[in-house]
Amino acid sequence: MLVRTKHIKPKTSKQEQSKLLLENPLYIVRILNNRSFYNFFQYFWSEISTDELVLNWHMEFICNELQHVAERVGANQKKEHDLVINIPPGTSKTSIAMKMFPVWCWTKWHWMRFITSSYSQVLSLESGEASRDLIRSDKFKSVYPELEIKADKDVKSNYKIVKNKIVSKGHLPKQILGGNRYSTSVGGSVTGFHGHILIVDDPLNPYEAVSAKALATTNHWMDEVLSTRKVDKEVTPTILIMQRLHQNDPTGHLIGKNKKNVKHISLPGTLDGYMDNLKPEYLKQYYKDNLLDPKRLSKEVLFELEQDLGQYGFAGQIGQNPTPPGGGMFKVDKFSIIDRMPMEHEIAEIVRYWDKAGSAGKGAFTCGVKIAKLKNGKFIVVDVKRGQWATEERESIIKAVAESDGKEVKIYTEQEPGSGGKESAEATVRNLSGFVVNRDLPRGDKVYRADPYSVQVNYGNVALLYGAWNAAYIEELRFFPFGTYKDQVDASSGAFSKLTAKKIAHANY
Repeated sequence: MLVRTKHIKPKTSKQEQSKLLLENPLYIVRILNNRSFYNFFQYFWSEISTDELVLNWHMEFICNELQHVAERVGANQKKEHDLVINIPPGTSKTSIAMKMFPVWCWTKWHWMRFITSSYSQVLSLESGEASRDLIRSDKFKSVYPELEIKADKDVKSNYKIVKNKIVSKGHLPKQILGGNRYSTSVGGSVTGFHGHILIVDDPLNPYEAVSAKALATTNHWMDEVLSTRKVDKEVTPTILIMQRLHQNDPTGHLIGKNKKNVKHISLPGTLDGYMDNLKPEYLKQYYKDNLLDPKRLSKEVLFELEQDLGQYGFAGQIGQNPTPPGGGMFKVDKFSIIDRMPMEHEIAEIVRYWDKAGSAGKGAFTCGVKIAKLKNGKFIVVDVKRGQWATEERESIIKAVAESDGKEVKIYTEQEPGSGGKESAEATVRNLSGFVVNRDLPRGDKVYRADPYSVQVNYGNVALLYGAWNAAYIEELRFFPFGTYKDQVDASSGAFSKLTAKKIAHANY
């Protein structure tokens, strides 16, 4: 065991236990599960997943931390702390905290009430349904025949537990009303519900984590709404389990308050570059080759994730250190300059992406970056067209460039927010009739959008075709995001995003 948990003494005498064991050999399972949530998790895994259970030390550690919190609630003791756990996606955190944990609690304290939430109502309901299906399973009933879902209160979003008690032989059991589980989304209504334990699993969608509005809404909901839904404010704990996505995400927001009654556990996927983010530090002894989970998050898997997520996404979701990239985001010395294009059969796809502006001779630049993706997975910036053109001249140049590129080059034009941006993008699409052209509505900050492209540049996977535009392009990337202009970076990251299937690590595991 990583952390010794308090052993709960059975209430039955040794003679009664022996009799129960003879009558029902599964009684020993009850005893073991009663003592250990981790044992319960292993025993019933097959009821919530068809995947083989691959154990790793962090599972036992998290189970024990959750068990400690629950035992204090079960004994109606004042809480020691709220619990914040940061851990990468794909580590079974949702299965442990959202699907299994409430059910284990009910086997010991049938009266417990839970409020559980995730960033998505669908994900929250999915976890609630998994818990409900576990209770209905034959395997569970064989060990805990007295527990069931209340027949007239049985919907995925809100169901109640009842405990059947044998009053006398030959009579129907008496149903004792138990606790319930209310599943909602972050920002959703919780009016009228109170919980003995509040669980929040991944309150932010990775796609929306760079949105100041989404961050503010989520933090406000946790501060002002969920915090009022406790049965007893001195006893009820809040459990927040998530991957880091932003400096001011709910973890950063909560830790930033410097509250003394918050226990912060942070488990980076790798200690290479992220040792300072490991909490508590003694857990280093369980890492193998600096890896949290060598089977799920091997060096090969982490390498692929870094390329998919970008520097910022990887630092947050895997390293638990969501520090925005600063200057030097692009290691421009990694660019190689070639004087000729590869053979046609070596090229997988070519895209030109336009970031438009409407100023003539001053202000922002209009920029169209043309990038080719090779079949070997590398990229070539083929051409950059850039200028401070008025609207009519700009559209004329965009069409001339399209005719020069040829119809095999796919064209994208960025659509700025608002009706003006929509009308401008539609005008460009009409202007390019006969070409493969699409509008694009990018999401998130420019820095974060550029992050996946920067990873490929920094690994030396991007070459530049020799041209007069090379010097200005390299200089803009060298000083991004602190340089005066960002149009070439915006157009490059837009083209790159269209040439790649950018992946976001899923939160619900």
